[in-house]
Amino acid sequence: MTPTSDDQPETIVRRNPKGCTSESFYNWADEPFEEMDSTIAVQQFIQQKIRKDPSNVDDILTPPKGQELGIWKYEHMRQFCLELNRLTVKLQTECNPETCSQMTATEQWIFLCAAHKAPKECPAIDYTRHTLDGAAALLNSNKYFPSRVTIKESSVAKLGSICRRVYRIFSHAYYHHKAIYDEFESLYFLCKRFSMFSIKYELMSVENLIVPIPGLDFNSIEVQTKSAASTTDTPNLINTTVIVSSSGPDSSEA
Repeated sequence: MTPTSDDQPETIVRRNPKGCTSESFYNWADEPFEEMDSTIAVQQFIQQKIRKDPSNVDDILTPPKGQELGIWKYEHMRQFCLELNRLTVKLQTECNPETCSQMTATEQWIFLCAAHKAPKECPAIDYTRHTLDGAAALLNSNKYFPSRVTIKESSVAKLGSICRRVYRIFSHAYYHHKAIYDEFESLYFLCKRFSMFSIKYELMSVENLIVPIPGLDFNSIEVQTKSAASTTDTPNLINTTVIVSSSGPDSSEA
């Protein structure tokens, strides 16, 4: 008997067609992780969870059973940088060299930009761009991350320095552009997710998380892994803190 069209399994095309409306974007059924046959399956799985409910941070940060944690942390870091570009675009409406001539958070924190021949003060919006460019260069480096299927532990250890540098974008936005930060955070919960991610995988110390998250006690978050001391550090504070940020893929943070 020749099967009719009704006997054929339905084919789900997970692709946004040309000319579709914004309401129709990603309008397809979720795909189980074990059925994702791709080298970027982890990225697809993370983005699928974010689209489903960006406020469900615990679920977004929970890896599928058997997932190698190095790849899981790496793909989350890539996703954070992608989404931070949205915040950067919004900051450009009021963050410029005239209004923010330095990259600061509170009055106690000043960051020097190392995307220059010699580290120097940089307007906050330029510092933000340089930081994301540097993070992208490192995360796409064939030297450190030649594969998105397996990652050496020595390369995973570099994610901590990326976290510390990228977090400064959140802290500047919160303390100097609060309205933009609040609007963005209410939609994407990105700083909350980033903070919980950094603590959960011990990529930053609690003392360095200076942006408060309503209803979240950083000290109560259960740490699931015990990473080496090299993946976290606390900058020295002497009156006004000056921290040099390294941007290139081969640079190391001061």
